[in-house]
Order: sequence, then structure tokens, then C-alpha cells
Amino acid sequence: MAISKQFLKSKPVCKITFNIPAEAEELSVVGDFNNWDLSANPLKKLKNGNFKGTLNLEQGQSYEFKYVADGENYFNDEQADSYQFNEYAGSENGVLNL
Repeated sequence: MAISKQFLKSKPVCKITFNIPAEAEELSVVGDFNNWDLSANPLKKLKNGNFKGTLNLEQGQSYEFKYVADGENYFNDEQADSYQFNEYAGSENGVLNL
């Protein structure tokens, strides 16, 4: 799995690129930045089977997130900056520190 961060000099925004290998038909990234909405940030499936997408998130914040494969299988990214337990979900979420 790969997460890359590009901090923009012209705006207080960080461009996050997700490039995720997954055996799935659909993959989305969900988190507190999109109210955990499955349809808000779908990733595009590439010819090599990976999924890729970008988000622009405000710098100076931390964001909890997970991936959702085929609308039901939630999983974390091993390259998350850290992990935080969420009582509502009853599990740990990946964290992006920007």
C-alpha cells in the first residue's frame, strides 16, 4: 500500500495520493474528512488491479480513515502515520497527520 503527501506552497492544503493493491471490484477511502460516506471518495481501479485516488485535505489537522472494499470490508493502511481506537467503530482507524 502506498500513501504519498504533497504539501502545497500556494494553499494550506496537502494533496494525498492513495495507491492501493486490493482484490476487490470497488474501493473507497472513508474517514472523518467525508463523514465516513462510502460514496464520497471512490478510488479508480487501474489496469494493474491497484486502486488510485487523491484528496486535498487541510494542513495542520489529523484525520482518521479506513478503506472499504466492495462496500463492506473495512481495512487499515499499513502506512498510516498512526492508529487510533474509535469507540463508535469498536476498532482502530488509520490516522493521517498533516
